[in-house]
Amino acid sequence: MEQLWRVLTLEPTTTADGRAHDAQVFSGISLHQPTGRVYGGQVLAQALLAAGTTAPASRLPHSIHGYFMRAGSIDKSLTFGVDVLRDGGSFSTRRTHAYQDGEPILSTVVSFQEQQPGIELSPVMPDAPDPLSLQSVAEHLAGIDHPAAAFLASESPFDIRYVGQPILLAPDPDPQPRQLVWLRSKGSADVSQLLHRAALVYACDQLILEPVLRGAGLCWLTPGLNLASLDHAMWWHRDVHIDEWLLFDLQAEFAAGGRGLGSANVFASDGTHVASIRQEGMIRVPAA
Repeated sequence: MEQLWRVLTLEPTTTADGRAHDAQVFSGISLHQPTGRVYGGQVLAQALLAAGTTAPASRLPHSIHGYFMRAGSIDKSLTFGVDVLRDGGSFSTRRTHAYQDGEPILSTVVSFQEQQPGIELSPVMPDAPDPLSLQSVAEHLAGIDHPAAAFLASESPFDIRYVGQPILLAPDPDPQPRQLVWLRSKGSADVSQLLHRAALVYACDQLILEPVLRGAGLCWLTPGLNLASLDHAMWWHRDVHIDEWLLFDLQAEFAAGGRGLGSANVFASDGTHVASIRQEGMIRVPAA
């Protein structure tokens, strides 16, 4: 996790990659990825943190909406420009753009809120086996001679455990557009709640579109598969603790036109509903 926290530490800067309307500008780096491209969850988490740096300390993010516009390179630095849109009595709104070489690669709007009482209504967490009774992704991929497999097995900051068959190496023999996945960080996370929420953004991007692949009878090693995040929305309902087990109840909502829509409800191990997520991605597979 030390590498993740290092990447999620942004530095103030005056780089020209910012725009005139940006109230504050920050710079950041990227974690290594086998593809050489910036991981979408990383840049989204960094954009959230840039926005959070400018919001009142008493206000935590309750929603983020973002559009991915260009692929980023892990070999180049990132710049985050924050535009202060509004500070009201209870809510604050920020717009953040992530740039590389002066071009925006991500645009987000984040809303922050003071902690306030209100009505409570939540979905029920589905039944799932104890995560420690399940095989981890690292165990599942141990000994596999593939760059992506080696990366997930050794360098991922998260312990991920599928309820049922993973589709990392092969399609599900019984394709269903739903999956349950347990996830927590490798090691404790003595960090702010803002960083816990940012870590959840980072983690979810690698899972959210999997039910679309699963339901279509595909896997991550499907020859010619071309997948990229297009837009992302997340709502935090309660505090999140990334170093405690979280259950992702993931579903495919739609697929057509070279796009797929995935959704997830995220639960703490005690059944508390902590977050909701939606993401649309480009999903292209060569014609048979």
